Amino acid sequence: MSSTKPPNENEIPKDRKPGLRSVRTTMLFRAVNPELFIKPNKPVMAFGLGAVTLCVAYLGYLHATAENKKDLYEAIDSEGSRYMRRKTSKWD
Repeated sequence: MSSTKPPNENEIPKDRKPGLRSVRTTMLFRAVNPELFIKPNKPVMAFGLGAVTLCVAYLGYLHATAENKKDLYEAIDSEGSRYMRRKTSKWD
């Protein structure tokens, strides 16, 4: 009598790898969906996260400074000198 165990249905065979890397696919599918087959690269992910964070912070800065400048305009007095003046309503 042999002492080999029958394969259990719940066990993953050791020659198979989890994920889509072991699945047979076409080259077109791999070209269109590379993120499913490429191993994650932590330094590139950190750089991308930092770049996106800086872009959002810059857009927030531009929005904040534009709100401060929208009530100002450049006025010229009777002597010809220019100065910044806050917009006022004629009704005030």
